[in-house]
Amino acid sequence: MNRKKKINETLKKKAKKANAKLQKSNKPKYISKAERELLAEKSSENKNAEQS
Repeated sequence: MNRKKKINETLKKKAKKANAKLQKSNKPKYISKAERELLAEKSSENKNAEQS
C-alpha cells in the first residue's frame, strides 16, 4: 500500500507542476532601468516633435 501511495503522490506532484507551468502569469514583464530610461527619452522626444 505504501509503495502505491508513494507512486501516486509523485505522479500527482509532477502533474501539478506541469499544470502550474501552463498557467499564464498576471505579472508584467520585467523592464530594466536602462530600458525604462530609453523609453521615457523616446516618448519625451515624440511629445516635443508633436508640439513643434
